[in-house]
Amino acid sequence: VQLQASGGGLVQAGDSLRLSCIASGHIFSNYGMGWFRQAPGKEREFVAVVSRNGENTYYADPVKGRFTISRDNAKNLVYLQMNSLKPEDTAVYYCAAGEETDDYGVEYWTKSDFGWWGQGTQVTVSS
Repeated sequence: VQLQASGGGLVQAGDSLRLSCIASGHIFSNYGMGWFRQAPGKEREFVAVVSRNGENTYYADPVKGRFTISRDNAKNLVYLQMNSLKPEDTAVYYCAAGEETDDYGVEYWTKSDFGWWGQGTQVTVSS
């Protein structure tokens, strides 16, 4: 499984960005997909996850109402639409994939449930 994230950049507070992650090397629709971020000096933290069929999404509290995760299974793409960006959103953003099963939904997943990770894309929000 290979994941490649893109779309990061330098923006001002209040702006929007859309991150993309393209996946290859597996049956994309079998995998739950997530976004994580890591700020300097901090641990990598969960941002959002979407189930394999795209119907279920879950978000970390700091981004609820501002970020939207979505996926296009026909194109092997997962997106993170980020609106109303804040300086505290500054981080390297990583997409990640994990095999989803019927008896363990993505709402229960932790970082360890994601077995594959992309290389990260930098998002910098200036005040």
